[in-house]
Amino acid sequence: MFRLAYVPGVSPGKWVRIWHERLPDVPLELLQVPHAEAADVLRDGGADAGFLRLPVDRTDLSAIPLYTEQTVVVIPKDHLAAAFDEVSAADLADEILLHPLDDTLDWEQPPGRPAIERPATTADAIVLVAAGVGLLVVPQSLARLHHRKDLTYRPVTGVPESRVALSWREDATTDMVDDFIGIVRGRTVNSTRGRRAAEEQGKRSDKDGARQKSAAGKPAGKGGPRRAAGNAKSGNPKAGKHGGKPGSRQGGKPSGRQSGKAGKPRRRS
Repeated sequence: MFRLAYVPGVSPGKWVRIWHERLPDVPLELLQVPHAEAADVLRDGGADAGFLRLPVDRTDLSAIPLYTEQTVVVIPKDHLAAAFDEVSAADLADEILLHPLDDTLDWEQPPGRPAIERPATTADAIVLVAAGVGLLVVPQSLARLHHRKDLTYRPVTGVPESRVALSWREDATTDMVDDFIGIVRGRTVNSTRGRRAAEEQGKRSDKDGARQKSAAGKPAGKGGPRRAAGNAKSGNPKAGKHGGKPGSRQGGKPSGRQSGKAGKPRRRS
């Protein structure tokens, strides 16, 4: 079992599909967790890995940044800002900006005027925007997640952006975690490391060992041992069975054909 946590707004579907295709025998359980609790879920072992929003304390957690989301302001459809393609932080200076307790943006100072009370959640803040109490600045995925027919959103410049990362406990980088990291990073089936790759490497090593053992036990072909012995004796690969004997063409006395007149036969008296 592989347990994967994710915070609201993140869609892990494409990576989960690849997991099921590559590791159909390993079930994957999805856990949606609040943004503020995501890091603690990983630390406590409630999930093997998770998609969360940066920043995160990397003292004991590893993290791979994946993408950055555009920041938008959620407004009623009849708001003046709806007439523009985008707005700036300065354009919101006179607006009441809702700042929920589960805010995902790393603000130094939120723009606009603060509300009397901070909403408990982003979902609560969306309801207040629809009621005309104020506006809300969030990552675009959260605006889509909490979509309402009476609300819309516009990109905002000059404000923090949300970065999504894959994170896991550093001292718990298991083979399955490594398999999922490979999927998220776009490794192919052949290049994926981890448990599957180790198993395949082991199978290949066993096959190679069996081939070498089989080849070592086979008898040599025709003339193999004799030729090897002859070569070792004469040092000449073409020496054959005469290699190194005196009187042969390779050594000893020269033949008549090679020595000219000295090689002619004598007449009998």
